[in-house]
Amino acid sequence: MIRSFCRCKIHHAIVTESQLTYVGSMTIPEDLMKKLDIREAEQVEVVNINNGERWTTYAIPGKKANEFCLNGAAARLGQVGDKLIIMVYCLLNEKEAQNHRIKIAFLDDQNRLARLQK
Repeated sequence: MIRSFCRCKIHHAIVTESQLTYVGSMTIPEDLMKKLDIREAEQVEVVNINNGERWTTYAIPGKKANEFCLNGAAARLGQVGDKLIIMVYCLLNEKEAQNHRIKIAFLDDQNRLARLQK
């Protein structure tokens, strides 16, 4: 049986920017995407801790350090300063699931990586 598992999570990312006229997506710092093996255009699920909004979009690499930008329609779902949880899922069979461990990036108040749990 194939099941969906959370592969990685970014915990408490703070929104730094919002661009309503952008075509869409979630900007995530490129270095953090590399550490968590999040690919450009990979599907991400985003939860806004401040207002409870939850949406699905795709990741794009941010060139600025510590940048988390809500783009397109998602700009209506939060504002600068809101805290987010960003999750990426994967499909695993029973054998793969036995050894699966989620990677969690815990961020500090400046969106810097405080700890990476594997």
